[in-house]
Amino acid sequence: MKKKKLYRLWHLAALMFGTFVVSAQEYDILIDNGHVVDAKNKIDKVMDVAIKDGKIAKVASSISSKSATVVIDAKDLYVSPGLIDIHSHNFHGTEPHSYLSNSFTALPPDGFSFRTGVTTVVDAGGAGWRNFQLFKEQVIDRSKTRVLAFMNIVGSGMKGGAIEQNLADMDAKLTAMVARQNKEHVVGIKLAHFSGFDWKPAESAVEAGKLADIPVMIDFGGSEPELSLNTLFMEKLRPGDIFTHAYAHVNGRTPLVGPDGKVADFAWKAQERGIIFDVGHGGGSFLFEQVVPAMKQNFKPNTISTDLHTGSMNAGMKDVVNIMSKFLNLEMPVAEVIEATTWNSAKAIKREELGHLSEGAVADVTILNLHNGNFGFIDSKGKKMSGEQKLECEVTIREGKVVYDLNGLAATFWNE
Repeated sequence: MKKKKLYRLWHLAALMFGTFVVSAQEYDILIDNGHVVDAKNKIDKVMDVAIKDGKIAKVASSISSKSATVVIDAKDLYVSPGLIDIHSHNFHGTEPHSYLSNSFTALPPDGFSFRTGVTTVVDAGGAGWRNFQLFKEQVIDRSKTRVLAFMNIVGSGMKGGAIEQNLADMDAKLTAMVARQNKEHVVGIKLAHFSGFDWKPAESAVEAGKLADIPVMIDFGGSEPELSLNTLFMEKLRPGDIFTHAYAHVNGRTPLVGPDGKVADFAWKAQERGIIFDVGHGGGSFLFEQVVPAMKQNFKPNTISTDLHTGSMNAGMKDVVNIMSKFLNLEMPVAEVIEATTWNSAKAIKREELGHLSEGAVADVTILNLHNGNFGFIDSKGKKMSGEQKLECEVTIREGKVVYDLNGLAATFWNE
């Protein structure tokens, strides 16, 4: 009897101790005391964020630090959903003379995403219906970064030159068919670089978008003679379609800000209609002479993106946090800048499971440090703007795992 009683007591103690251990490590990661910005849930204040099994487990004003295996002290830092870059170029490969489609100019996502707080990239037209499967196998399936895509209306993708002028290869039905077959990855249709005086490419892209029920992103800088932006915005595109390179002045195209320094009436009307204005900074599509007067008139971008490739990253663009910093210094509030790279971007690509920190959502989280000092920023003409604020990524978490940690905030000391 004594042995049985002792066993029962031991068993009860073990159960109690086990329960204590579980409750003491209720969460995998706790982000403690950070300034949370979550536009969907209207949070813009100091909160704690707990993560368990790759999901957001809890967001509250106070969560015990004893309840998590890893505690990240985010005091004086911003905590946001993982950044979403809806205009990037990631169909990297080794095919010569292929511009941004299986080429040397495009970039592998994991090398350039996490270190800037980006957890989701959207390749903007690298692949068309003819080579999307190669893009999937070569990039999407091999990346830790979530990789989505705007499929090019040109079947051969964004290979540059004459290939992108081929009207015969702009097949709306085949493009939509492959997009529907890959709806887990394809979030839109892309048109870019067409230089002819012809509405057929835009109309084909929109038709593919209608057939697949996804938005269109359009780069509209090349037609000769010039096609009307007003016609594009008010007659060709649908509400929810995306106009990228919003602050460019490419190949003589009518800019949003005219010679009189005022934002054109058609731009205001288009934004009111629901056309999404995306930054798409790139190597040649962001001019201070456009963005500064536009921001002074409160014409703000809906989404902030990079147009990342080897040329833009080594020129004025740098990375997404550099672009975000430019808008901070143009008096766009921190919360709005983060919204434009998270929730707004998720809505633009119809992936509303992303871009927020709701309980049960995937634990893609970015921790940003806002530095104050004297900084310089460069546009696509190589012109400089001074600023006093600059964002830097401290930690990136992808599906509940720390994938980038600049200063070891999630690490323990080597001698402890």
